[in-house]
Amino acid sequence: MEISDKLLCLFSADIEADGDRYVVEVPRREIDTGSVTPGDTYRVALIAAEAEASAEAGEASASGTAGDEPQPPVEPGEIRYVEVEDIGKQGDGIARVERGYVIIVPDTEIGERVKIEVTEVKSNFAVGEVIE
Repeated sequence: MEISDKLLCLFSADIEADGDRYVVEVPRREIDTGSVTPGDTYRVALIAAEAEASAEAGEASASGTAGDEPQPPVEPGEIRYVEVEDIGKQGDGIARVERGYVIIVPDTEIGERVKIEVTEVKSNFAVGEVIE
């Protein structure tokens, strides 16, 4: 999936009924970090969580790589926006993406939202370098 450079934030949310309209809640951290501002208008893209997982599984099956182990959700050279959620034992930032997969991001702090390039991919973690 290609991600636009104009992407401001990425999060999972439920759609809730509110009378004759539906509401997608934006997490407070997106407001607090300045990613979005209440009262402004934004374009929203929706990705079905189940459909995405099914499509990825189908692609893996078609390519003959769908063994017992799930494939890492990132590839070397891939550009991602991530939020650093924790600091590892070596002092590097830790971000999590699909299925809780860990991306180690050196020289970052908890709460930072950064654009990274994935430089190394292992079965249970990846390493990313900040590019913005």
